[in-house]
Amino acid sequence: MPFIWKGVMPALTTPMTEDDSIDVDLFIQQVDRQLRAGASGVIIGGSLGEASVLTIPEKEQLVHAACSVTAGKIPVILNIAEGNTAVAIEQIQQAEKWGANGFMLLPPMRYRSDDAETVAYFTTLARATALPVMIYNNPVDYKINVSLDMFEELAQCANISAVKESTRDVTNVTRLINRFGDRFSILCGVDTLALEELVTGAKGWVAGLVCAFPEETMAIYALVKAGRISEALTIYRWFMPLLELDIHPKLVQYIKLAGQMSGYGTEWVRAPRLILQGEERDSITRVIQDAIDNRPILPEYHSLLDQ
Repeated sequence: MPFIWKGVMPALTTPMTEDDSIDVDLFIQQVDRQLRAGASGVIIGGSLGEASVLTIPEKEQLVHAACSVTAGKIPVILNIAEGNTAVAIEQIQQAEKWGANGFMLLPPMRYRSDDAETVAYFTTLARATALPVMIYNNPVDYKINVSLDMFEELAQCANISAVKESTRDVTNVTRLINRFGDRFSILCGVDTLALEELVTGAKGWVAGLVCAFPEETMAIYALVKAGRISEALTIYRWFMPLLELDIHPKLVQYIKLAGQMSGYGTEWVRAPRLILQGEERDSITRVIQDAIDNRPILPEYHSLLDQ
């Protein structure tokens, strides 16, 4: 399977049952739907996937389930979010045996490492595998910014080949390209900036609302890359109230509710998260229902994904 960091790579939610176990059957259905919609890879155990509350056996379960669906057609990528370097390395080595095809790396959890420590952490993890690695740069939520100078050092690891760009600064895409050319594939990691970053050179989109609206997400990506910006912009404008659910601390609850309302999931989450109640639930429900009621007619986009 050729591995290219491009296209739409859904950051999958982890479906739960009411009794707090993983709904593997529903997860398999979700992966299958993303594959059929045109996903170029799937990411397991990210922030949206409730990484902080998943056990190692559960991550193994999810990787096996995803691989059973993708069957080598697209890569299965596991997010690594650990506070202990040795534990992170062990997880990487285990995940290779499970069948994972690549990794997304967050900086050390719970400890705010300095620049040298962050580079050492990423480098050590990348050298523990021959599989492709994407650095998740999200200083807004995780308080560590991977600067251009730090990427200069990380470029010494050949398998560090992509960046999930989540600084929320659109111009950082241009800075990365100006500094490194095509050394790193840049994937937008913030739903509300996706069209802008794809236009300015991002190769792909690690998407969140794709979990509830896969076809619309794929269509935007395909149309932008085909140069059909005005068509993409029409869908994007419709999508924006939904995409804004991705940049809230309760993105997991919001996007799971959107998945349930669009017919592709359940809203059960794992404690300490709680499902939405009261006015907050009513407010988010109105946003989602309004989007469903006014869903745009999409052009045929699958043929554009193959270009």
